[in-house]
Amino acid sequence: MLDLLIHNANLPDGRAGIDIAIKDGRIVELAPAIRGAALGVIDASGRLVSPPFVDPHFHMDATLSLGLPRLNRSGTLLEGIALWGELKPLLTQEAVIERALRYCDLAVAQGLLAIRSHVDVCDDRLLAVEALLEVKRRVAPYIDLQLVAFPQDGLYRSANGERNLVRALDMGVDVVGGIPHFERTMADGAASVRRLCEIAATRGLMVDLHCDESDDPLSRHIETLAAETIRTGLEGRVVGSHLTSMHSMDNYYVSKLMPLMREAGLHAVANPLINITLQGRHDSYPKRRGMTRVPELLAAGVNVAFGHDCVMDPWYSMGSADMLEVAHMAVHVGQMTSLAAMRTAFDCVTVNAARAIGLDGYGLAVGNRADLVILQARDAIEAIRLKPARLTVIRAGRVIAETAPRLTQLDLPGRPDTVDASAYAPPLDG
Repeated sequence: MLDLLIHNANLPDGRAGIDIAIKDGRIVELAPAIRGAALGVIDASGRLVSPPFVDPHFHMDATLSLGLPRLNRSGTLLEGIALWGELKPLLTQEAVIERALRYCDLAVAQGLLAIRSHVDVCDDRLLAVEALLEVKRRVAPYIDLQLVAFPQDGLYRSANGERNLVRALDMGVDVVGGIPHFERTMADGAASVRRLCEIAATRGLMVDLHCDESDDPLSRHIETLAAETIRTGLEGRVVGSHLTSMHSMDNYYVSKLMPLMREAGLHAVANPLINITLQGRHDSYPKRRGMTRVPELLAAGVNVAFGHDCVMDPWYSMGSADMLEVAHMAVHVGQMTSLAAMRTAFDCVTVNAARAIGLDGYGLAVGNRADLVILQARDAIEAIRLKPARLTVIRAGRVIAETAPRLTQLDLPGRPDTVDASAYAPPLDG
């Protein structure tokens, strides 16, 4: 007896009419027309069934804090960092936990079941660290939450940056973080990359650095990160996040840099919503787009994923935990409008993102945990276009969220009674 059987699913890889059999929280079969009794049956009716969305870059300690203690009037990265510095002394564990849990509720509703969150360790109280470790414990039944020890003010620029980072790791934080471009000098930034990789290698941990998040074409810490990854034997376990300086770099230099990143097995995480908002602020016209070279990195064999980064916090006043909104922005900013590129954009918020954060047992394959999302769309491209309802969200074979289909009632002479946006697009070939 199966626990759950999903009929007639379309999968992100293009397979259609697939049944998915689930037992004991795992996928036990994927094939057309699976027969057998099941305690629960869902007819996907030719809709897209995807693994859950994954956010490889977020700041949960700051989420939903918009307006505290004031708004970011300039909308700039630096004012956001300054504003966060004003808010940190006012934080309480209870408030951080409550906001983070509300965000996790929203994430589940959007089919987002894995999040890597950076947590600031420059507050000597490590209040946010304690709060998010508690959140991680509470949401473990339904969200895979990884925490990154993030010295927001700089490993060396902050008086106790390294000490607090190590304390956070000792408390159970999963990943070593950093922000080399925010150190006082380029040399200090490079030194911080070396030290952070050494700490991670000694402890057997992964690394995820905010790296070259600027418009400066000479901010080249990603080069140092690639070299240090190889030196410390961390290949495949290191993420460079943002990498926005690459949109300003000389093409010849980038032609050297991308193969080096590939050699080191680096993962690149762009944050399209935030990068397009915060970068290029010093430009008049022409204005830089702000996002790193996503198509070129992919073509070079670098694993690229997209993160949400912020939702209603000192840096970004919008957001809804919708990773399809993130992919939608990336398609536009990166001019990823071929059919293949749009499908890859979907991968950047699912399978690529899972690979970047080292998520085990993820994906639509026999033996993997039965974490699934049924969307009101027929395929991955339509999902990005429409950002549709997540009709059913399943965690380990159990339905944990349901949303009614989006249908509009019409009263028009000679026209249908309802409108379903997904029914209006012609099928795409190729």
